[in-house]
Amino acid sequence: MTGRHDVATPTAQPDPSVSPGGSVSSCQVCSLKAGHPGVVLDDQGVCNLCNLDFADDLLVNYRYTSEVFTEFQQAPPATGEYDCLFMYSGGKDSTYMLDKFVNEYGKRVLAFTFDVPFESVHAAKNITLAREKIPATFVLDADDDNIKLMMREVFNRPAPKKPGTYLDEKLPCVSCRTFFVLRAILMAYRQKIPYIALCADPQQILTMESNVREIVRGFYKTFGERLTDTLFAGQLEELLFDDDENLPKIVFPFIAMRHEYDPDRIVEELRAKGLYESSPLETHCTLFPLLNYYSFANFDCMFYKLNAASHVRSVKRNASYDRNTFSIKFPRSLDLADVEDRLGKVVKEIAAGEGDRDEHERSLVDIFQRMDASEDAARFVARSFLEMRSVAADLGIRLS
Repeated sequence: MTGRHDVATPTAQPDPSVSPGGSVSSCQVCSLKAGHPGVVLDDQGVCNLCNLDFADDLLVNYRYTSEVFTEFQQAPPATGEYDCLFMYSGGKDSTYMLDKFVNEYGKRVLAFTFDVPFESVHAAKNITLAREKIPATFVLDADDDNIKLMMREVFNRPAPKKPGTYLDEKLPCVSCRTFFVLRAILMAYRQKIPYIALCADPQQILTMESNVREIVRGFYKTFGERLTDTLFAGQLEELLFDDDENLPKIVFPFIAMRHEYDPDRIVEELRAKGLYESSPLETHCTLFPLLNYYSFANFDCMFYKLNAASHVRSVKRNASYDRNTFSIKFPRSLDLADVEDRLGKVVKEIAAGEGDRDEHERSLVDIFQRMDASEDAARFVARSFLEMRSVAADLGIRLS
């Protein structure tokens, strides 16, 4: 018991960035763990992303994508039927830009949607709204068997080597996206459409390949010649050897508004036009829980860890920071370490068939509400996590 004039000594709280052995286990700035793919901490406990070690590579990519978009803006109408093939997913970013391309820029657009067998019902509803209100030509492409074959191969691979390279924790998502980007490239190539519009958010732009040949080469490197030729019936090889002028160029429209990108404003504008009836979390595909399972099982991180860490990094550098560079907006008060720990525990229990379903749902709803989702959106996403085992079984994905 302390006396009247005694001062109680507060109990020291452990630093979450320091491991029990005393070594720094996560970045002092953005909280990325030392074992995160592609992340290296320096002697001060600051990661290479915070130190901008990738700055030169990112700058080269930024310059190229900026130049291509400027070229696209200044290009006269194409000689064919369409000025561009527009990759339309039904999400807020692609809906927003499709409306601009057609109704503001006056572009002749072929709106290309790949019918992903695990698409969100909310994204599908947004596509229906766009077809009713935007005067573009819409085309629906599909290849259920091959995209499922590819996703089984990705998820059922042996555990990847550690520590891994940048974006390894997102390999299933990147592979799926690349699959239908290549389908779009082949369609544009066959129809002689000169440009392909891809609505990556400003952060994604800096980490996505924009050269058609390099996208093809990267896919061959990831999946090997045999599987790649099976998935695309041997058609990709032609893209590697044709002349540059015959290949479509990929355009990232959000490069022009990278400093004003605001997901809340985009959603507000779309709702006012009757073009959007959901939230960003609700338009995630039904594989979102499995994407988190993959990242937790292989790299002990949640799927959105890079995005959340980027937000933490920006706020710490500028307390008045109020600009977003990625689609999911994180609240300033988010306790990233707590959310990640809780989400990882629930995901692993569901994958193993353990724990109480009702308790899992309550925990997941709370987690997603902390990430700024409404109660309805949080519950919708939570229930998709509860169905993770059945989705995996349907696709032939093993949950170890």
